[in-house]
Amino acid sequence: MNINYKITSLLLVVSFFGFSQERTKDTIDDQKINVIKPYTPTISDAFKIKDKPSLEDANTIKKKEVKYNIFSIPVASTFTPAKGRAAKVDKAKPIKLYDNYASLGVGSYTTILGEVYLNHELSSGENVGGYFSHHSSQGEIDGVLLDNNFSKTGLNVNYSKKLNDFSWKLDLGADLMTYNWYGLPQQFFGPTEAATIDPKIRYNSFYVGGKLNFDDAIIKNGSVRFRRFGDDRDSGENRFVAKTEFDVPIQDEIIATKLRVDYIGGNFERNYITTSGIDYGNVNVSLAPSYQIKQDDLTVDLGIQLTYLNDTEMSDNKLFLYPNIEATYRLVNDILIGYAGVKGDLIQNSYYDFVNENPFVSPTLLVTPTDQQYHGFIGLKGKLSNSVSYNIKGNYFAEESKPLFKANDAQSFATEDYQFGNSFNVVYDNVKTFSVAGELNIDVNRNFKLAIKGEYFNYNTDNEAEAWNLPNVTGSVFLDYQISEKWYMGGSLFFTGERMDESVLLGTLLPPQRTMITLDSFFDANAHLGYNVTDYLSVFGKVNNIANQDYQRWQNFPVQGIQFLAGATYQFDF
Repeated sequence: MNINYKITSLLLVVSFFGFSQERTKDTIDDQKINVIKPYTPTISDAFKIKDKPSLEDANTIKKKEVKYNIFSIPVASTFTPAKGRAAKVDKAKPIKLYDNYASLGVGSYTTILGEVYLNHELSSGENVGGYFSHHSSQGEIDGVLLDNNFSKTGLNVNYSKKLNDFSWKLDLGADLMTYNWYGLPQQFFGPTEAATIDPKIRYNSFYVGGKLNFDDAIIKNGSVRFRRFGDDRDSGENRFVAKTEFDVPIQDEIIATKLRVDYIGGNFERNYITTSGIDYGNVNVSLAPSYQIKQDDLTVDLGIQLTYLNDTEMSDNKLFLYPNIEATYRLVNDILIGYAGVKGDLIQNSYYDFVNENPFVSPTLLVTPTDQQYHGFIGLKGKLSNSVSYNIKGNYFAEESKPLFKANDAQSFATEDYQFGNSFNVVYDNVKTFSVAGELNIDVNRNFKLAIKGEYFNYNTDNEAEAWNLPNVTGSVFLDYQISEKWYMGGSLFFTGERMDESVLLGTLLPPQRTMITLDSFFDANAHLGYNVTDYLSVFGKVNNIANQDYQRWQNFPVQGIQFLAGATYQFDF
């Protein structure tokens, strides 16, 4: 407020107060007061300049009015626009799929390879099928003193049925395999001893099993399988495995649970040194509940595994508790996914599994389970693009009674065909294993696929001098390429690093000297090429061990050199 207003108001109040009092003595003279208000301009006081001011000038030129005229000439046009059409798309020819096929190939070393797969639909959801396979070769490996042919034949028949709420399947089959202990250490034995050896061993197997799968039920699935496995050296083994998976609802949560019952029992006619027989058997029951937690990009499976072991031969009982934990976290969508975990298990070893890994073992083995106390792992996986995926993983194993294949000691006074150092034993040790693995998969389209894998191992044993016959590095490359509609090709490359083994001759007048053997690393390259003559007939050719490497997968067991094979495949429907 202006100071002049304040003074004026104060004077008026004082004057009014003075007139309201009784005037006893007037000492104030009348005065004239001028109240002055300073000028405060407002917008309304301003005036605007007109956009078109009026000019009173005699020299002002008046604009001339301009008129526009268009001189148009009609032009005849012969252009006729074409009618719109939808773009033409090349429709891929549907691939004819057949339910059955038969394949036969013959090659060098008198190799025969045959397969027949049959499947027939009896009715809607009801199928019956079968499978037959055969692979044999006369061996003919250079520099080997003993027969080295082999043969593998398998037969399987199955029946399956799909119902409204569940499906089930039954199958039974048999396997016949023939091998030779041809790895005679020639630094100890020659043609004279070789003439007295019959290195052939025949394995046989019969199995029957069934599977159940339920839809929207507490019990998800179940399976049972019985297998009888033996050889022609009076060894035999029975194994029965039953598994099931089911959910246990607790309030609003689900506990996924696995139950397994695994029984094994078998015997060998004798051990390697004496004629005393070997009997083994046990049954273990495992229960593994697990609870899954999901929150945004994090998934965690929390669980344990409780395993009860009953050694039926030693009358010994044990209880094992293993962790069962795994977590995954999406760091960058599907590009970068981290995962880690720690698990454990009681692994049931068997004569059947040992033979499938190394068919040159002697029928004098000690069979006992492996206590895998824990398996810790951490890794990264993801997709670099829609066609490229990767996986990098680190592992650490702590295992008690881990089986290791080791060459049997050569006996100078051998009485059995496998006692000349030409067979393998299974020894057990506590082994800690560290490994780093990498995997790259390239799937550009259905015409080109490439997979590259590699892994490095480091072992630490308690009792044995080395982790016998375990490689320090492994690697593989797989390639499939559809060259054209008719031509296709593929290839594989395997690399196995160095392994360690021992060699010794017992039973001579000289003191035995154990020699550490280093088996060289090797490559095994294979390729195949095929041509589709028709939709149902194709021909193919295969080449194995392209580099013609004379490597040894096991000590004193060289493999065949370069191998050629040609054949045909016929597909059909009933």
